[in-house]
Amino acid sequence: MSVIGSKARRDRIVHLATTTGLASVEELSQLFGVTASTIRRDLAKLTTDGRLARTYGGAMALAAHPEASLRQRVGDAFEAKQAIARWAAAQVRPGETLLLDAGSTVGALAHELRTAEDITVATTGLTALQALSDVETVHVECLGGTLRPLSQGFVGPLTEAALERMTFDRVFLGTDGISPDLGICEADLRQTRLKELMARRADHVYVLAHAAKLGRRPFHAWTALREGWTLVTDDTADPTVLGELRARGVTTVTTTPEPVAVGPRGGDVPGQHT
Repeated sequence: MSVIGSKARRDRIVHLATTTGLASVEELSQLFGVTASTIRRDLAKLTTDGRLARTYGGAMALAAHPEASLRQRVGDAFEAKQAIARWAAAQVRPGETLLLDAGSTVGALAHELRTAEDITVATTGLTALQALSDVETVHVECLGGTLRPLSQGFVGPLTEAALERMTFDRVFLGTDGISPDLGICEADLRQTRLKELMARRADHVYVLAHAAKLGRRPFHAWTALREGWTLVTDDTADPTVLGELRARGVTTVTTTPEPVAVGPRGGDVPGQHT
């Protein structure tokens, strides 16, 4: 690439740190065609100016991706989340025991499960609890623990201890971002630890995430799921990212969002790829 001035380079470093969540000295050196020493001087200047925060081996944006509350996220990609939730609900069979994560897309799944017959749902999310609390055909277990107000989900040692006492037919996880090489991303290490444990306790693991979350690295806490899990997303997902996931043993399912006023198409199951 053509050489750019130091000011323009620093502006681009801030932009990259803000959009990807991380600026590595090595990656930036290769990207801009300058030495690692030059990048370190850039990062030192940007840190002094209050535009970045230094980390080991690089820097990150100051509040680059402030975590949105569950209330703020409920309306994001609403139609896509509904389509994902409908597909996920169609996988559930009577008599099964499910584990539901916190999050808006998994919360949409909980709402779809209100018509389910003879299932048990354990959850770490208040949204799922609220959606299913008055449904007589669904037995609900709350795993409890420490409540994170932003995510409206329970985390911590009490949640993990409760989880150890159960196994599940299916677990449905949410995420803030998905990377083919890193896994699924969250704002809090307690969340990623819990998701890892949740995935270990279920026969079938699903991650529910609309297309905008694919390829994102908004935070620095990750869960690397074991091979064999299923991503359920919408049909605007980046084919390149989907291909990279499939190359790593992930099954990908793409759903087609429908207008809010139109009900689900009976018996329609979107495409699945392995």
